[in-house]
Amino acid sequence: MSKIQMTSLERVLKTLGQEEPDRVPMFLMLTMHGAKELGMTIKEYFSKAENVVEGQLKLRKKYNNDCIYSFFYAAVEIEAWGGEVIYFEDGPPNSGEPFIRSFDQINNISIPDIRNTACLGKVLTAIESLKANVENEVPIIGVAMSPYSLPVMQLGFEKYLELLYYKPKEFSRLMKVNEAFCISWANAQLEAGATAICYFDPLASPTIIEKEMYKKTGFEVAKRVIPQINGPTATHLASGRATSVIDELVATGTFIAGISSLDDIDKAKEAANKRLTLLGNLNGLEMIDWKIGQAEIEVKNIIRKGGKDGGLIVSDNHGEIPWQVSDDVLLEVSEAVKKWGNYPLDWI
Repeated sequence: MSKIQMTSLERVLKTLGQEEPDRVPMFLMLTMHGAKELGMTIKEYFSKAENVVEGQLKLRKKYNNDCIYSFFYAAVEIEAWGGEVIYFEDGPPNSGEPFIRSFDQINNISIPDIRNTACLGKVLTAIESLKANVENEVPIIGVAMSPYSLPVMQLGFEKYLELLYYKPKEFSRLMKVNEAFCISWANAQLEAGATAICYFDPLASPTIIEKEMYKKTGFEVAKRVIPQINGPTATHLASGRATSVIDELVATGTFIAGISSLDDIDKAKEAANKRLTLLGNLNGLEMIDWKIGQAEIEVKNIIRKGGKDGGLIVSDNHGEIPWQVSDDVLLEVSEAVKKWGNYPLDWI
């Protein structure tokens, strides 16, 4: 007997409980594609909360997505600090020149006033409107950059590595400020109506920083921050390998781990051991060149390896699907999840 069809929120909650819902949930992390739906440039699209709301609702309907993604762009947090944002015609807005140019500046910076910062206000307005539209039908995913990873944009990667390895006092000071900002920003999104927060922390991955350094630094940051976020979190390593740090991610209290296309799902599922849910791991860059039929193969393989007993959400591996990924590929991903993701997975 087939199971009663669940709402997206019910489906996700069942999955987080390490149980089998009606089918495997699918999170298409679409941001810029909303601009395509509305026939706008990326810059124009992100200029108004109303555009993002309309775009997200259209994308949800088009692809039968199991989440609403209220993420604008990572550099919105840098914009809030007064930093530069650079727009592109075919890619996400990025941060410009780092606004922290010397380590001495760290002693004098203070967090933005979240409620009175225009760029953050747009995000909160979008979340409020999205919540009014979808109510409790589908989870709304907010985003906060990890205090540990944000300095890549605040200082630039090379200068941040110098801070991390050779300037412990300044590092500690910057973490204190960034932690206060992250907690306030995440909680403001939850208060506006977000269901959960994606805690982007690419530097937690051994792909970027060796594990021992992460355990002494970013791991301690996450253990302080995540318990102060007033809702569930999903820690995403933005394409970085996750399997070898799953024990640490579990210890932070997060509910979901975003895994890389480089992670073996079998091993990641074994490491998670029902302690958290896996999110992934379609290769977003490769999706750009997929031919008809490839999406179904990839989705089927992910579900075969990680779908049994719940604890899996099919998604891309980076947390943002590239602008260049076609509608046809995205529609095929959606159809493949519906075809192969229905529980019980008798075909495995």
